Amino acid sequence: MFREMRRFKQKLEQAECIEILKNELRGVLSVLGDDGYPYGMPLDHFYDEETGKLYFHGASEGHRVDAVRACDKVSYCVYDAGYRKEGDWALNIKSVIVFGRMSELTDIAEVESVCRKLSHKFTNDEEYIDNDVAKNLKYVKVFALTPEHISGKLVNES
Repeated sequence: MFREMRRFKQKLEQAECIEILKNELRGVLSVLGDDGYPYGMPLDHFYDEETGKLYFHGASEGHRVDAVRACDKVSYCVYDAGYRKEGDWALNIKSVIVFGRMSELTDIAEVESVCRKLSHKFTNDEEYIDNDVAKNLKYVKVFALTPEHISGKLVNES
């Protein structure tokens, strides 16, 4: 169903793809938007090793929410900051693309748990997290991306 990587020598192992998903803070979610136009947006994410899913939070309404409700098939691209080999101008970037299906979480305890885990990617300030969750939990939507295909590669800009 999913295409094989054309430049297979650049392919990352699955474990390295997972590490990138765990460690990077954000990526670009692409959905089928209004009138069949692709709609991509930068989002923060949390990768849960136990479930193998990616989780996202955001506003309770808008283009993203409408698009996911209309078509649950999405792709999500994450890439690292890259590195340069000594004396070389070209940047080497590792990227991961996840294809899968999005679903909205409805269990409030699960929504709160995901919001807290996502917050911990940015801060360990428990007082801030507690206040933010108390203030915003009733307004937030959380979606889970269940991967159907994950691939990654190392690209050299030269």
